[in-house]
Amino acid sequence: MPGGRLTQQERQQIALGLADGLAYAEIARRLDRPTSTITREVLRNGGPTAYRAEPAHRATERRAHRRKQAAPREPQVSVQPYGRDAEAVREFEELYATVMMASGMPLMMARVLACLTITDSGSLTAQELAQRLQVSPASISKAIAFLDSQGMVRRERDESRRERYTVDDDIWYQSMMVSVRTTTQLVETTRQGVNVLGSGTPAAARLESVARFLDFVAEGIARAAEQARDILHTSSQATPGAPVATAGSPEAAAGMPEAASGGGPAEPGPGRG
Repeated sequence: MPGGRLTQQERQQIALGLADGLAYAEIARRLDRPTSTITREVLRNGGPTAYRAEPAHRATERRAHRRKQAAPREPQVSVQPYGRDAEAVREFEELYATVMMASGMPLMMARVLACLTITDSGSLTAQELAQRLQVSPASISKAIAFLDSQGMVRRERDESRRERYTVDDDIWYQSMMVSVRTTTQLVETTRQGVNVLGSGTPAAARLESVARFLDFVAEGIARAAEQARDILHTSSQATPGAPVATAGSPEAAAGMPEAASGGGPAEPGPGRG
């Protein structure tokens, strides 16, 4: 299986494959590349509907040029616990952040959240985050402020009085409930338009149909989130043989390029009380 950066010709093949409706896994097979490579390439360059080979290639060259010009920093620690492949972990972390970006989360916030989520402790200091992500402390501070305001990280002090940032296992539930609240508000506003446009008119009938649809979807999401909430606090080892959900994994997106749209933690609400 070839390694290294994608070539311009390979990007053209990716664009053609997307235009033909091929899944990421099929495009990867034809190029003899990992599915995660294709998923990351597409999502970081506009997504399956907006991907274009030439702009994607130029953007990659610009990123590579900026990295070469950047001042050298302390190298990242490559030793991984549990015998993990350090390069595979790094690639997954980048892919995970890219998928969250595709759902609407800003770049640095997605990188910080992905970094915290894939650590075994789920907790890092600002210095550790800056070193792992090779960014400035100011960038970390800004990202943490955003994530904290959305209830997606928790601040706490360790034994050395250093401030640590911890991910809450409940953030995915909270993000679903924020989506429900936002959709409910949209339903109420849509129904106000029915009165403005006049009940029985074509435009009002259209709005009423939209409101009923969104109301039904929001209710279903809320009910499913409540029923599944305990999964976030239950070890997968408690149910031997049960499949383990892998949110954002390349395999989840492999079956359909559209998997990148929606469903991410764009505006999570406050953490569980």
